[in-house]
Amino acid sequence: MEPTPYEEWRASAADPAFSEWLRSWCEPEWSAVVTHPFASSIARGDVSDDDMRRYLIQDFQFVDSFTALLGAAVASADSFESRVPFGRFLGETATTEEKTYFHRALAALGAGPADLAAPPLEPVTADFRALMDEARTSLDYPLVLAVLCVAEWSYLGWASLAEEPLPDNFVHREWIDLHEGPAFRAWVGFLRGELDRLGPGLAGDEQLRVLGFFRRAVQLELRFFDMAAGG
Repeated sequence: MEPTPYEEWRASAADPAFSEWLRSWCEPEWSAVVTHPFASSIARGDVSDDDMRRYLIQDFQFVDSFTALLGAAVASADSFESRVPFGRFLGETATTEEKTYFHRALAALGAGPADLAAPPLEPVTADFRALMDEARTSLDYPLVLAVLCVAEWSYLGWASLAEEPLPDNFVHREWIDLHEGPAFRAWVGFLRGELDRLGPGLAGDEQLRVLGFFRRAVQLELRFFDMAAGG
């Protein structure tokens, strides 16, 4: 039997994890996301109010699709032990801490209810929601994991580069805090661990399909930051 694409890569890889195989095939876009000038500006706290408002309004439009994607992870996971962390994250973070932050931050930035409820969608926002919905409706657990992992791991990437002291403005500081720290690192570690557990056992064509979803998500993250930066 011929080796799968992942097995061929693993033979000479310093880090043989399946999630690292996915990430490595998304360079240079991955590094461009985690070191993006707009993300760096958030970390420094010098994004203008207008740019931060535009960015957060668009990001808020993912809340429903992201929540549904977490629900798909609960439904499609292959064990009770795998379902529990998704349910916990869904209840404790995705629908409480982050949503509360959005409302407080956007109110401070001068956004009104209509800006949150039904703003014009940027093309990249519509495309990213479509990818989340495609993964969700597939009910294919590795594909769901791929999109979730990019969304969370890439944000941990840029947030972990923020230097102390963090910005005084809570709009910037709390956005960093939501994507950094022991709890969020553990969450990203869980997502990566699930991909690392399941990925090596997939057939070659299935591994490439997971890579395709992962790569599309990375490209969309880069486009989203480019949009936020005015590109």
